[in-house]
Amino acid sequence: MSKLYLLPIAVFLLFNFTFIGTYIAAVLQGHVVPTVPYISDAATYSPESCVFGQFINIGCVLLGITIYVRYRQIQELSFRHSDVRQALGRCSEVGFWIGIGSCLGISIVGNFQETNVRIAHYVGAFLSFGFGTVYFWIQSYISYYIQPYMGTMQKANLRMALSVVCTVFFIIVAVTGIISHILFRGTDPRKWYPSDGGWEYHVASSISEWIVATAFCFYVLTFTDEFRTMQLDHPPLILLEVDSSRLYEPVIAPADPPVAVISDTDLTPGKRQTGGTAALATGGRGTTLGAITLSLMVVALLDALHSFTVFFTDSLRRNYI
Repeated sequence: MSKLYLLPIAVFLLFNFTFIGTYIAAVLQGHVVPTVPYISDAATYSPESCVFGQFINIGCVLLGITIYVRYRQIQELSFRHSDVRQALGRCSEVGFWIGIGSCLGISIVGNFQETNVRIAHYVGAFLSFGFGTVYFWIQSYISYYIQPYMGTMQKANLRMALSVVCTVFFIIVAVTGIISHILFRGTDPRKWYPSDGGWEYHVASSISEWIVATAFCFYVLTFTDEFRTMQLDHPPLILLEVDSSRLYEPVIAPADPPVAVISDTDLTPGKRQTGGTAALATGGRGTTLGAITLSLMVVALLDALHSFTVFFTDSLRRNYI
């Protein structure tokens, strides 16, 4: 795996394509109003909910691999440089598990719609945004300590700024979202109109959610340059013998290969010609049998089609004529 930099690029493109594509599909289907709905509101009804869930699951797998590669990268730097190891300690390992928890939350949001399983959806949203924001703060902290060996100070400052943006707008999403649902007086939150109450809070919460999701995608994209400087090999596989004294026998005993015995008389031209003629005769019988079998199958198929056509024609005649 030498092109690891494609992982954050794929995550960035896949999530943005999923969010925007789901919103367009939901608007065209009339499932949401073309204002600023929540991302999950645009993926509530099928068919867009099915596509949303599938792409989100793929994105979670790619994001989890990205988080693992980042963890291995920091681990390798800690092995090579003692000052990085002393400064970070187990910070990278804690960040790895928090990042995996964020991936789990994103998957829950994509598979448990708000209209069907509300509690699970809210738990997934908290895991995805909450754990994701904490993970970004940890990576920002790590970036300042590894930048003499990898990355730049500008990249560390950018990640810190994105972490601040995610934190501020995540708080806005939570506060305004709760207030808007308390003031809502309509019938369908997916089609929220100004006359339904809580419209301003709903718009603020929706816009904040889109900002947080976009900041998440751009944060992952910042790993691209650092992933160019490394490659990942396949992990080694070790087979463990549970009981070395046990005698294993094959499930299917191998058949002994036939041994050809050639006598002096078989080497005469006449014998060789007879053997070749017999082989050709056997091959000819096999070809003839295969042709007969194929012909019988074709005849049976044609007879079945004829019977179906007669039955279908009789049914039409009785019902409509």
